[in-house]
Amino acid sequence: MHPIRPLPDLLISQIAAGEVVERPASVLKELMENSLDAGATDIDVQLSEGGVRLIRVVDNGNGIPKDELALALARHATSKITSLDDLECVASFGFRGEALASIAAVARVTITSRQSSDSHAWRIFSEGGDRGAIEPAAQSVGTTIEVADLYWNTPARRKFLKSEATELAHCDDVFCRMALSRPDVSFTLCHNGNVKRHLAANSTNAEPSLQFSRRARDILGEEFFPHARPLDVTAGPLRLRGLAALPAYSRAGRDEQFFFVNGRFVRDKLLSHAARQAWADILHGARQPAYALFLDLDPAGVDVNVHPAKTEVRFRDSRGIHQFVFHALQRTLAAPLVPLIDLPLSDTAPPTQMRDTAWPVRQQNAFAVSEAATRPYLDFARAAFASVNDGVPPAPTGGTATTTHQANGLGYALGQVGGVYVLAQNAQGLIIVDMHAAHERILYERLKTTIDAGPPAIQRLLVPILLSANSTELATVEDHQESFTQLGFEISAAGPRQLGVRSVPALLAGGDIVELVRSLLKDLANHPASRVVETQRNELLGTMACHGAVRANRSLTITEMNALLRDMEVTERADQCNHGRPTWIQFSMGDLDRMFMRGR
Repeated sequence: MHPIRPLPDLLISQIAAGEVVERPASVLKELMENSLDAGATDIDVQLSEGGVRLIRVVDNGNGIPKDELALALARHATSKITSLDDLECVASFGFRGEALASIAAVARVTITSRQSSDSHAWRIFSEGGDRGAIEPAAQSVGTTIEVADLYWNTPARRKFLKSEATELAHCDDVFCRMALSRPDVSFTLCHNGNVKRHLAANSTNAEPSLQFSRRARDILGEEFFPHARPLDVTAGPLRLRGLAALPAYSRAGRDEQFFFVNGRFVRDKLLSHAARQAWADILHGARQPAYALFLDLDPAGVDVNVHPAKTEVRFRDSRGIHQFVFHALQRTLAAPLVPLIDLPLSDTAPPTQMRDTAWPVRQQNAFAVSEAATRPYLDFARAAFASVNDGVPPAPTGGTATTTHQANGLGYALGQVGGVYVLAQNAQGLIIVDMHAAHERILYERLKTTIDAGPPAIQRLLVPILLSANSTELATVEDHQESFTQLGFEISAAGPRQLGVRSVPALLAGGDIVELVRSLLKDLANHPASRVVETQRNELLGTMACHGAVRANRSLTITEMNALLRDMEVTERADQCNHGRPTWIQFSMGDLDRMFMRGR
């Protein structure tokens, strides 16, 4: 062992570089953060060979005074904090004062800067940590930092860099995150002399949400945007805003998950878990949600000094933050797909023909149809086929709700295709509904509400349903009696190789009970008997809803179709099924005209 002695300054900086400078993208992140902290409204990034050969960042910020240029390259020298109180309430991106020194230790760095009060700019050069003299230079107001030949003096580290295309991709990711966080700033990215991205600053007069929406469209693309729901939720000192994509736009990876805390991009397990939980009911399997979210809070409530790269944070009230983010996202994703419709309903008894089309007792829970909610549409729907060719929708029997209903809702049913899809017309055009997927979501949400309120209403069977069972299934029923009771089932052994089902949840009385019970047995067989409903509740209810939903190739009446549409309008998350697939799509009249080339 060698005796204890201080490390040389250059070696200290190179060790720090290992934490701060992982690859060219790490350098780009630090430089762009400095530009934003300097108040820049225009940032130009130029790269060569994926950033390995050259990273140049040009901004129009406040600039660096001549007598502070040398300090900008010194270790732990910063203009952003001066005391412990400042450290506990950091509002800037950079503050540790080690980034430029660490970068300069493993690259050739040139800083050229000019303040508005100066007649010309000043320049300083550093090679491997050795600083040169400060010299006059020509440049407009702002700062230009060039980082050339990254890891030129540490070839062992340079060999760990990937191909030019890979390093460029990482730089582009950093560039996009920065641009997404500041829609009021213009950004340009060039690589090997070619412009890759140019993002103009959005008008400062526009609403912040509109600014962000435009920038999000530029970064995330046209495919993301139609599926995105805006949110802006405030609770005390906390605010969550941004865009959350519906599960129809789920991804195989986490490449479109952007979370910013006080404007700083972070990778935080707490926030990622809260988001994942919010999508749990509508996104299953390995698919990942897509979102761009901003969490704003008092800087004193978050510690950003956790990691040198500053991508990890620690919250003082981690539980409160988790619950706020989870509930804000869950409510946004669960909002009804269309505004609720206030329809004028007559106080008089329904007409005779409506009583004649009432649901048989065995089917009355199939859509849980409310007579009052359906009443205005009965004659209205029956007349749809006769009038649709004339282009004039019929008037509903309940009053003058046609315009409101068409404008806001899923319209009125026209018919069924292939026993799978319901066709409907509203003011915008044609709607196609996957009836099984839609009914599955409706049942799932109602089952959750019912279970939350206590044991569900049950339907006792006059004659038990008998089904054959193997020893594993018989044991599963015996082990999980409490779970079955909580879910509304009464199941017991009816013989050495037979099970008897004596009651089922009333909501599912019209479904395929045998297949439903077999699926539940399969789900429960791999879980311990204790607290299975609490831990696996949503998965079990999803199975129940899937088997209880109306099946394909079942013929529905116009009344049933309209009842389904009305239920969809008031059901949370009704625009996607339990597996994340869409339950309906809209074709506008313009879409239809383009398909048939009308007007060409």
